Amino acid sequence: MSNTLDALNSSLASTLRFWRGTNARPAARQPKKTLELYEFEACPYCRLVREALTELDLDALIRPTPHGGKRFRPLVEKLGGKQQFPFLVDPNTKKSMYESADIIDYLYETYGGRPAPTRLLRSLDVATSALASIPRLSAGSQARPSKAPKQPLELFSFESSPYSRRVRELLSELELPYLLRSTGKARWQDLGPPGLRATLFPKLPVTGRTRTELLKRAGKVQVPYLVDPNTGTALFESDAIREYLVATYAK
Repeated sequence: MSNTLDALNSSLASTLRFWRGTNARPAARQPKKTLELYEFEACPYCRLVREALTELDLDALIRPTPHGGKRFRPLVEKLGGKQQFPFLVDPNTKKSMYESADIIDYLYETYGGRPAPTRLLRSLDVATSALASIPRLSAGSQARPSKAPKQPLELFSFESSPYSRRVRELLSELELPYLLRSTGKARWQDLGPPGLRATLFPKLPVTGRTRTELLKRAGKVQVPYLVDPNTGTALFESDAIREYLVATYAK
């Protein structure tokens, strides 16, 4: 599949999920120590947790656990007793847990300062999340041979971003750990591509915890944005990032 068609396909996945995981309404407080999430990109239940991270404006260290993966799957079994995903570890409270619904409730109660979305929508959430996985086929689900980085990478992303998804899928397949920097849109004027926002609202200041940081570090707000502390590389554009990851870490 060409890069253009792949991006359109990824947009379809976001549409099937009603573009959940786009906007950020910040958590009441940020965790002092980084949350740790064991998951893989194609998992419908993992998607629900990643959406909550975007919507709560929470970062997390992602340790990918695709099928056939040997880098982090055994560790989850050691920590929790079974290989089931998602699996959250919170070093701030010393709590760890399986089950996406429990994780989402925990994140909202512990950091959000507000109730989690109603459980009445749970069955719809699961069904549409599973439906959103269909266009992407097996992308992000099967492990590929790779070299482990000495330090986790860093990715500025929000869950529904079609281009960010393409990068996260590859990070998942290569089992590359990364700090997920939640970069959800802070207000309605942020919706749409960067060029459109700049045209419609040229003088509107950037807001949002991570979006402000991204502007300072990279000069503009655009996702995905990958930072690799192992090589000193930082770059935008999903195609360029994917090419870099394959050239640097794939075996």
